[in-house]
Formats: sequence, C-alpha cells, structure tokens
Amino acid sequence: MRSTAVSALHEPPFATARHPGTDEVAAQSLHWAGRLELVDCGARQRRLGRAAAAELAGRTCPAAPLDRLRLLTDLITWLFVMDDACDEDGLGAEAIRLAPTVAALLDVLDRLGAPDGQAPGDAGPLGLALADICRRVRDQHRPALLLRLISQLREYLLSLLWEAANRERRRVPGLAEYVQMRRHTGGARPSLTLTDLAYDGQPTARRRSAPEVLALDDLAADLVCWCNDLFSHHKERQAESDAQNLVTVIAAQAGLDADSAFRVAADRFNQGLARYLARDSVLAADPALASFLAARRAWIRATYDWSLRADRYA
Repeated sequence: MRSTAVSALHEPPFATARHPGTDEVAAQSLHWAGRLELVDCGARQRRLGRAAAAELAGRTCPAAPLDRLRLLTDLITWLFVMDDACDEDGLGAEAIRLAPTVAALLDVLDRLGAPDGQAPGDAGPLGLALADICRRVRDQHRPALLLRLISQLREYLLSLLWEAANRERRRVPGLAEYVQMRRHTGGARPSLTLTDLAYDGQPTARRRSAPEVLALDDLAADLVCWCNDLFSHHKERQAESDAQNLVTVIAAQAGLDADSAFRVAADRFNQGLARYLARDSVLAADPALASFLAARRAWIRATYDWSLRADRYA
C-alpha cells in the first residue's frame, strides 16, 4: 500500500515543481502512442493513460522547452508500453519469446536515428516509435548525447532478456546482481539522459566521466528504481508477480517474510538517500555540475511524488 511506503521512506528533501505544459504534452503523447499503434483504443490505452508518463516527465524538467518535455514524455511512454508488454501481456515470460522483438529493436538502435534509416518491418509499432524517438534526438544535434542514449537503450533491452530468463526458470537473483541489473531494467538511465537534454549547461565529457560523478549517477538511478520497487511491491505481491523486485530479492536472500523484507528495502533506500545528499553537497561546489545535479535531484523527487499519485501502482 502507498501509505506503507510513505511511512517507511524518507521524503527526498528537494524542491517539487511541475511543468505548466504537462497536461498539453500528456494529450499529445497519448495521441502519438495511438497513431503509431503502440496501444489500441481499449484496455491498453486506459492502462497507459493511468500510468501518467507526462506527469512524471513534467516533474523532472519543469522549465524545459516544450519539445524536449514531449521527447522525454514519449520515451517514458515507450518504456511503460514495453514494460507492460513484458510484465502484463506475456512477452517477457520466456527469453525465447522476447528475443525476436529485442533483436528487431536493436536493429532500430543501430540506425542511430538516421532520417533514411526506417525501422525494419518486423520491429512493429514498438520499433516505429523507438525509431521516431531516436530521429528526434538526432535532430537536436547532440551526437554524444545520442550515442549515450542509444547505448543505454541497448543495455535496457538486453537486461529484459535477463529478466525473462529469470521468469522462465523461476529464478530469484542475488541482491548484488539485482541491484546492478535493476539500473538497466528500470529504464532510469536513458530517461536521465533525455532529462539532461532538457537542462542546458551540461558538464564536459571529461568532467562527467569523473569517478565521483559516475558514482552519484549510479546512486541516483538506484534511488529511482528502488523507490519504484517499494511503491509497486504491494501490487506485484497481490498479483503473485515474478521476483523482479528489491523486496522479493531481499526476502529470498535473507530468509525474511515480506513485511520484514520491505522494512530492510526501505532502510536501504533511506541510507542511499543519505549517501546521495552527502555526495551531492560535495559536488555542488562545482558550478559545471549544476544542471547535471539539478536533473538528478528532480528525478529522485519526481519519482517519489509521481508514485504517490499515479494509478499505475494502485
């Protein structure tokens, strides 16, 4: 239940804001998903609407140019559709079932959003939508950011095969393995990259690749994904879902009941948030990192606020 998560988690102490164009972009993104046949006019469309992708995006970049907010919203929409196809619609039940879709989508990514690189016919609506996102990112003329996004989306797709193999074999991964892979399966990294696109003044590649900056980036992705796991655990537990959740992994590894494991997972989030705040305060002395840090603070806060309101975990 949401009240359980709220009582167990420390609230991220970052400012909250919402883009004034959020509702407009929400309507545009749902229309985009329908036009490209990512969802039909039935239950899947209603499910996507309840997920409130624009609400999440609008809280992560409340002052972004409208086209960049729309781009981030469409990416989150695509990630939600892909996630639901795997988790709810059976595409990710077995690696052998998911593999052809992943191969077709990797083919799309290999084209790097080139305007003459049409999505292959076997990629389907997911491929067409992904190709459209990549093309629009390419049009921003930020080649380093485009390459980073493509790399992160490849990692995301390949991590879905890991999840599918776990489901197929009813395997519960170890905690260290899960934490590493969750950074990829959650789609946090490509989402952060498109949020960076919405914030001007990003650091140079040299500064961004510094070990202390990379460590903070990893921790931000962890906090986003762990928050997601804690708010979604009740729904997944009621549906007798698979073991792709931090709480379930901790329960299996430590031999705990679900409630005890939830408290351990919440403590992990709270301790991670404390470490994040300490590292953030050190890096904040560097003005070159101001936009980079602002984007990650916004994502941590936005995930918490969105999780309180969105029907996705109701």
